[in-house]
Amino acid sequence: MPTLDAPSAASHRKTARDARPGAPAVERQGDVWHLRSYEAVRQVLRRPDGVRQAGFNSELASRTGLRQPVLFEDGPAHHEHRTAIARFFTPATIDADYRQMMDELSETLVARLRTDGRADVSDLSLELAMQVAARVVGLTDSDRPGLAQRLEKILELDRLERLPWLRRIWSMTRVQGHVRRFLRHDVRPAIAARRERPREDVISHLMSKGYKESEILIECITYGAAGMATTREFIVVAAWHLLEDDGLRERYLAGDEAARTGVLHEILRLEPVVGHLYRRTTEDLEIQHDGSTTTIPAGARIDLDVRAANADAAAVGEAPLTLRPERQRAPRVQAPVMSFGDGAHRCPGAFLAMAESDAFLRRLLALDLEIVGTPSIGWNDLIEGYEVRGLEVAIRTSA
Repeated sequence: MPTLDAPSAASHRKTARDARPGAPAVERQGDVWHLRSYEAVRQVLRRPDGVRQAGFNSELASRTGLRQPVLFEDGPAHHEHRTAIARFFTPATIDADYRQMMDELSETLVARLRTDGRADVSDLSLELAMQVAARVVGLTDSDRPGLAQRLEKILELDRLERLPWLRRIWSMTRVQGHVRRFLRHDVRPAIAARRERPREDVISHLMSKGYKESEILIECITYGAAGMATTREFIVVAAWHLLEDDGLRERYLAGDEAARTGVLHEILRLEPVVGHLYRRTTEDLEIQHDGSTTTIPAGARIDLDVRAANADAAAVGEAPLTLRPERQRAPRVQAPVMSFGDGAHRCPGAFLAMAESDAFLRRLLALDLEIVGTPSIGWNDLIEGYEVRGLEVAIRTSA
């Protein structure tokens, strides 16, 4: 059975966790099935039935009796919801409604760095990602500053299914106060404003479909996490790569939009922000791999290892752990590979995330910067993603 490449001394990957050299493409450990090859992961994500969402505490959320957010839905309900919100994330909508905002905000943030002479990139990217996500979702009428911080605190919720019940209760209680503050200061003012005047945003759409306040709250947390936390982290890790690699940075800055996006996609392939996705089988599932068939039984939990799939040489070519924007991938393998997921649950905001990252990074990197702080890497267990902090940059001064 072929095995997958693991990080080595030659790896360009700055974030690595739980790497297992020689780990098989399909493996059962206890009651969890681990899928690590591109093809095996793709088969599960593209199935129209037979599996349901099992990550991001979705299995516990399904017991609340509330209408489930789009991230947790499956089947016809999910398809209908995704079709309805697709208009908020098309390239045409982004160019018409958000491009100027992203450009102006990026200019403002870079001008602040130019004035101060020094900044933590994670602070700048947080403000950018928060404001863009808030505009798309409709969280634009908060009655108190601190939207980003309130969402950050909510995202500190643990992966509850891993915890014994007492720890689970403690974790949920700890986060509930932050959820109530987010509802009071951000969600309710947005709902009130849209009762008077609906707008072209997600909250207005949900209200038109009769969503309850509690259901809108859950959607806002879901979109906030997806739109703010993940884009923020990608911008930081992309800046880190580009600041440390002169050739890559020059290539990025000299390229047109398509070329710059190609560089960003390759960085994202190497450093996917969400490292694992989870599904639960609702029927026996056959996976074709390595010339054989494995049957995963109904009711099994599947761990889809995005980081491993993105480094599968069969899909992405030789030296999968090096950063090569010009790499030759297998036919029909997209540039970011599985970083945005695939199938029905593929991230709807993929184009938006790349557009805002590019708007900020090309302005940031036009400055003559040096890294003056040592970045640290933490991990968010809820989204199975990295958190890079302390990437401080300063404008070079002539001696």
